[in-house]
Amino acid sequence: MRRDKLKINYCLLLLIAPMLIHCASVEKKDIRESQTPVNIQEEKEIVVGDLQTERYLPQLKNKIVGVVANHTAILGSTHLVDSLLSLGINVKLVFSPEHGFRGSADAGEKVNNQTDAKTGLPIISLYGDNKKPTAAQLRGIDVLLFDIQDVGARFYTYISTLHYVMEAAAEQDIPLIVLDRPNPNGHYVDGPVLNPKYRSFVGLHPVPIVHGLSIGEYAQMVSGEKWLDNGVSCDLTVITCKNYSHDDYYQLKVAPSPNLPNMNSIYLYPSLCLFEGTAISVGRGTTAPFQQYGHPGLKSFKEYFTPTPSYGAKEPKLKGQKCYGEKIKLDWQKDLSAIPRQLNLDYLLTAYQVFPNKSDFFNSFFNLLAGNNLLKQQIQGNKTAAEIRESWKNDLEAYKQKRKKYLLYKDFE
Repeated sequence: MRRDKLKINYCLLLLIAPMLIHCASVEKKDIRESQTPVNIQEEKEIVVGDLQTERYLPQLKNKIVGVVANHTAILGSTHLVDSLLSLGINVKLVFSPEHGFRGSADAGEKVNNQTDAKTGLPIISLYGDNKKPTAAQLRGIDVLLFDIQDVGARFYTYISTLHYVMEAAAEQDIPLIVLDRPNPNGHYVDGPVLNPKYRSFVGLHPVPIVHGLSIGEYAQMVSGEKWLDNGVSCDLTVITCKNYSHDDYYQLKVAPSPNLPNMNSIYLYPSLCLFEGTAISVGRGTTAPFQQYGHPGLKSFKEYFTPTPSYGAKEPKLKGQKCYGEKIKLDWQKDLSAIPRQLNLDYLLTAYQVFPNKSDFFNSFFNLLAGNNLLKQQIQGNKTAAEIRESWKNDLEAYKQKRKKYLLYKDFE
């Protein structure tokens, strides 16, 4: 479709009920701040799933509820859990994904079970040793509610958490309600489809790196394709968004994790995350994570940064070392065509070509992120971006056809 027809859409806050005014607000920086495009074609109100309380509160009344959520689960101006409690819903416990319930943990950091200081509710971590709710943890739960903002990349672990929650719910015969949210990278599909031999928590399903589905659509695909263990079926309900389509460039209000602080990082994340499987830093421990890449050995680059311990990056890669590399600027505020519509392999290929000791470039994590062992071989074999893209073309087209069965919203053109 023509780029000038793509719209930037904002989720406007709604007043759900007067009593929500009394709930303590969630203090999170609006990551859209100072990023408003100057050439908005049209604005429309996108209403995310959790704001449509009339569609799911009746299913929670007089039930014992378990909530799967993190800091992105905002209903109006309050956290979903706080709001549900204020509305008289019997929330028994909360399950939290990577980065924890309040979203403050580092990537990959073990998150322990704890008690929420604000509500007194037990919080059970689904990141670390316990990735799947146990039968004991779910005992007495009548219904599960899932509300987490995804960013549309296979290796972003919230969709893996979704898988295990669906599996546990199916095994314990507990209905699951997914409160859907738009995918900020839902305007394209790209990348190699995962080879099941490289299945891991950063890639459970045979989907490409950029899957082009909302989290509700993704849940439907997991269920419909029988990807849950032993082919179990989840009693799934998706509360769809209103006024959303995959044509939309949806702007998140809350940073989905500490190292995706703004829309620039979210747009660049699918391409730059592959560097996590290399010796290259993606800027964790700086003010611009996932908006740059660098290494002390890339001295042919003029730009540089130095990672230091910070919020969300207590022990960043190459801590304290001057990393030469590229700072990537997406000027999408002025020109929407700057927003990526495919993976950019040039960052990775360029870094490998100029890296001083190529035998030290990759680490064991790379193949899990790529979802195969072919991409590493192609880079080492000096294949061009076009040649690499051609190699995943057939699998990608087959996935696109499969994806159509699970769409809940108008697709991009």
